[in-house]
Amino acid sequence: MKTNTKYIFVTGGVISGVGKGIMAASIGAILKAKGLKVSMQKCDPYFNVDAGLLNPREHGECFVTHDGAETDLDLGHYERFLDEEMTGDSIWTSGKLYKCLIDDERAGKFGGKTVQLVPHVTGLVQKTFIDNSKHFKSDVHIVEIGGTIGDLEGSHFVEAIREFPTKVGRENCLFVHVCYVPWLSTSEEFKTKPAQNSLRDLREFGIIPDMVVARMDVDKVIKAPHVAQKLATFCGVEADAVVLMPDAKSVYEVPLNAVKGGVLAPLERFIDHGDPDMSQWEKLVKNIEAEPKEVVKIGLVAKYIDNTDTYLSVTEALKAAAWKAGVKLRTIWVDAEKATDADFAKVDGIVVPGGFGARGVEGKIAAAKYCLEHDKPYLGLCLGLQTAVIAAARRGGVKQANSEEFDAPAKARVVYIMPGQKGKESTGGTMRLGDYPAKLKAGSLVESLYGEKKVVERHRHRYEVNQQFVAEIERGGLKVSGTSPNGELVEFVEAPDCKYFVATQAHPEFKSRPYRAHPLFEGLIRAAKSA
Repeated sequence: MKTNTKYIFVTGGVISGVGKGIMAASIGAILKAKGLKVSMQKCDPYFNVDAGLLNPREHGECFVTHDGAETDLDLGHYERFLDEEMTGDSIWTSGKLYKCLIDDERAGKFGGKTVQLVPHVTGLVQKTFIDNSKHFKSDVHIVEIGGTIGDLEGSHFVEAIREFPTKVGRENCLFVHVCYVPWLSTSEEFKTKPAQNSLRDLREFGIIPDMVVARMDVDKVIKAPHVAQKLATFCGVEADAVVLMPDAKSVYEVPLNAVKGGVLAPLERFIDHGDPDMSQWEKLVKNIEAEPKEVVKIGLVAKYIDNTDTYLSVTEALKAAAWKAGVKLRTIWVDAEKATDADFAKVDGIVVPGGFGARGVEGKIAAAKYCLEHDKPYLGLCLGLQTAVIAAARRGGVKQANSEEFDAPAKARVVYIMPGQKGKESTGGTMRLGDYPAKLKAGSLVESLYGEKKVVERHRHRYEVNQQFVAEIERGGLKVSGTSPNGELVEFVEAPDCKYFVATQAHPEFKSRPYRAHPLFEGLIRAAKSA
């Protein structure tokens, strides 16, 4: 098959969490800085069809694409690094893959043939590579293979990328292997044996990498001149194709570190397209490394405070807004199950992020109530809007106000499933996922923040504000400042008597970029700065 598209496959070894996603996104950012059109994809070995039901404590946040797919958090990295919107087909889990094949088999689409790992599973995997590159019209399509080389559950993805060069040409495929080289403090030396073993496992699949990325201790990398040569000799690549990557203080340093570490040599042998313009990244890192004197403390009222990846896009959006405002951000994690007014008083502003379930919700309602009564800057995201509305309704006279999600009394369901959606709860039919438009009230704070009358934000929720309680909500201190175009759904609320109290039914954090802060987060940081 003739192709003008180049494909880069990124695998990982030695340990999980070695940084494949960040490295893949960084390579993409470098290629984009060369003027190339880049697309990305992840292949994840788990058998969940998507990330919608995965425990965020174990897997981190569920990232939502503009077309409504619930995905792995790595797609958030891809979007932030490339400033390109991913789609539902930018991630393929084993569960999604096998479900497609089984559905086709049951529908008789295989004409009675025996459905096998090779060629049917591997063939479908390869088809996703080609379909994605065509959809994005990309010059380079980057594929991250989840898990660690040698994991049994990911072998079908590795076999698929091994076969793929026979379809598109070996000259159109670049294999990158990211592995960990530990520092042994007792003998004060780097040990390359785990990386060697990982590379051996990769070779046993029939793949010899074109580039090896060695993750290393930042303080000890100066003692590692022999590591590159040793790995090059062992895995059969040129010495300049081994890139030493020390740990970085910020993930946004990685594209620049990759260039300094020598990633351009193997990339230019693969696709020569001039020097990358890294000025945007240099400016960003300069802002990150600045040490502003003014500190802004933001309280993140959450129930998963033992895994910060659960709110990764939120914390990244806060950082971007702080860099834009020229302040030092200090995120204070507030346990929603134990939160008190004393916790809220210690911070300059509060964020209540999205979530599901009753655990910790009263703490989030208390946070909204405190901000309404003490003019504390507040940003509510999804559930953070619902808890704000509940707090206002209680202040407005509906003492038992709550959400139907939490078994509220029938006469106090200020957040509910709309009548037209009843009976669809178990099918997922009540979920609003992906992009939805909103019209903003003229003269509202949110209109001034966005600078527009109509906006589009991503959603991931089931319950809506019950507009039968608008009068009580307004008595409690809030105004509806944005709705769906037909006015049936509440999208934004704000408190006219507070300096900054804004909540949205959406997840604006998914559209924040490190060098382009989202206006709602920027507004919060600026309000907290002057608090």
